Amino acid sequence: MMGTRDLADILPLIQTLTEHTHTHSEMYFPEHTQIINHPDLPGYTIQGGSSYLKIADGCRRSCAFCAIPGIKGTLVSRDKGDIIRDALALQQAGVQEINIIAQDVTDYGQDLGQHDGLPDLLVELLSAVPHIPWVRLLYTFPGYISDRLIGLMAESPRLLPYLDIPLQHADPKVLQSMHRPSDVDWVRRTVAKMRTKLPDLVLRTTFIVGYPTETKESFQMLKDFIVEMQFDHVGVFTYSMESGTPAESLSDPISAEVKEARRQELMTLQAGISYQKNQKLCGKVLSMLVEGVDRKNGVLIGRTYRDAPEIDGLVIAEGTGEVGELLPVRITAAMQHDLFGQVL
Repeated sequence: MMGTRDLADILPLIQTLTEHTHTHSEMYFPEHTQIINHPDLPGYTIQGGSSYLKIADGCRRSCAFCAIPGIKGTLVSRDKGDIIRDALALQQAGVQEINIIAQDVTDYGQDLGQHDGLPDLLVELLSAVPHIPWVRLLYTFPGYISDRLIGLMAESPRLLPYLDIPLQHADPKVLQSMHRPSDVDWVRRTVAKMRTKLPDLVLRTTFIVGYPTETKESFQMLKDFIVEMQFDHVGVFTYSMESGTPAESLSDPISAEVKEARRQELMTLQAGISYQKNQKLCGKVLSMLVEGVDRKNGVLIGRTYRDAPEIDGLVIAEGTGEVGELLPVRITAAMQHDLFGQVL
């Protein structure tokens, strides 16, 4: 058994195990770990023309339902120079999209004494890799999206107008019980401000249904909020009690059947919203990052800036191209999640 931050030591540990002729167990949890800022380990993974780039690990938030701080530990930000080094390597490899990730990217640098450190990092990163056209932010925390970050997105076309803000609920009482930011009016004001400054902004969020303190009234409040806010992408999860979390003391009073019914209701509600938004894209020309090629049928599969890898929709387009290319596509039809088009 080893910790999530001890990956750099896995080969010596395996060697130790192979030296024993009988069954042997090893508990490896050193006091100081190096995985986040290890000089020999890059913080990225490349998939076609896209890559994830980790800027921090761990979380110092105290969400009542979440076991991540207990598993990962508190926030540890990567050295800015190491992040830039990785970005330069990705540019050299021909990557077209960098997806900035952490448990909470907006918290970057707080453990290093930096206030609002994410915009500082992004300014340097964008300057260092001018040939990477897409830089995307994933997993931002409500209440920590600063005016400076919004302004940077507005003035930097390569910093995609896409934000993933897991809100978890819309009832302030449920949010307080979750130990989450409960100022829902801040969400309304901030989203309005962002949509004014970023007309092409795409917003993804996630919600939890069936939390122990969720009532029928608070669930209705959540439904009304989704209709009001008109998010582009929504993920919905049923509450699952995690051992050792503060919410464990609330038990799990809502049945699995009710949780699933609520999840299905929200997903159906959002499907209609997503369909209407996608229909408005018909006739428009968008850049598509090619992720798959069917040469026999002359079809490409990829994504526009509106869709993050693995979690959002796809574009299926007629035409020719190669994996990793950015191509202009005219959208000809749309479904709830996916788009269809023609390469120009």
